[in-house]
Amino acid sequence: MRRFIPLVVSCALAASAQAQQPACDPGKPGLIVYHAGSVSGVLKEVEKLYTQRTGVCVKDVGGGSVAAARVVTAGREPCDIYAAADYQIIEQMMKPAGVAEYDIRFAEGGMVLAYRTTSKHAETIARGRLDPPASVPDVAPDWYEQMTGAGVSSLGSNPFLDPGGYRADLIFQLAQAKYGVANLYNTMLEHHIEGGYAKLKLGTDFDYQFTYEHSAIAAFRNDTTGTYRFAHLPDDVGLSSPAHAAQYAKAGITIPGLQIASSTGTVRIPATRVTWGITVMKSAQHREQAIDFLKLLLGPEGVAIQRTTGPAPISPAVVSRDDLARLPASLRSLVRAPD
Repeated sequence: MRRFIPLVVSCALAASAQAQQPACDPGKPGLIVYHAGSVSGVLKEVEKLYTQRTGVCVKDVGGGSVAAARVVTAGREPCDIYAAADYQIIEQMMKPAGVAEYDIRFAEGGMVLAYRTTSKHAETIARGRLDPPASVPDVAPDWYEQMTGAGVSSLGSNPFLDPGGYRADLIFQLAQAKYGVANLYNTMLEHHIEGGYAKLKLGTDFDYQFTYEHSAIAAFRNDTTGTYRFAHLPDDVGLSSPAHAAQYAKAGITIPGLQIASSTGTVRIPATRVTWGITVMKSAQHREQAIDFLKLLLGPEGVAIQRTTGPAPISPAVVSRDDLARLPASLRSLVRAPD
């Protein structure tokens, strides 16, 4: 059975986080950036550099990508730049609803399985030495059996609010297809807590968590206890390899839409390789500043910052051929449109 934190609680938490963001001084030029929490590191560093160069203040709001998409559409919060942990949110939700014109795919990665040495089956869930990024072990061949053993649990965020949450569901679907174990998808869901209970501790209150590899590397480096671990999932399950695009596309999840008149009630998000997307909102009040910010992010300095913080940059960034025609002219030299 799926277990969720009620939406009203999650939205209240999102609103609280938004309210804590520092406001720009009255009369000072501003830029408003809503983004996935998984790219907070790179965007905040680029924002600092951008403000130093231009004097433009940036209001930074991080959180779940789906929740943020609804805040800046149904919630009518001003937003200039929107960056999602899954470019499909822009493709399947924002562009069809007419609130964004193009999608720039600027970063990529994959999902890993995180745990602690105190997690159940920690000694056997992975094989190999962990010394990231040079050495990351693979999960054991029977990892899915160990994760569905008695008393074992995993934790994820609400899939209706966050790609990190619904990617766990996609991993379960892909595991079912790969291993062919009867009812494996349901069994993995039964051991999975959805909602992202903030006070639960990995290795104490739950055993495993699916997370982005660059986030896991950062957590490993910042771990003062020496107990944090993570391992690679198989490429055809971990949403980490373009070679398995056709296999990924067989999985998908349906979530509520943007809750605005121009959006459908529900939207199907297909599984793809983990890829981050960014756009300038059609309603942007600071369009020229937003374009200048993207030029910095997608240019050599922004790419260098991203190589340090993660996720891995796509350089040049990628757009569809249709979107290339919609891009501001000053951004076209920084992207490519595959044939």
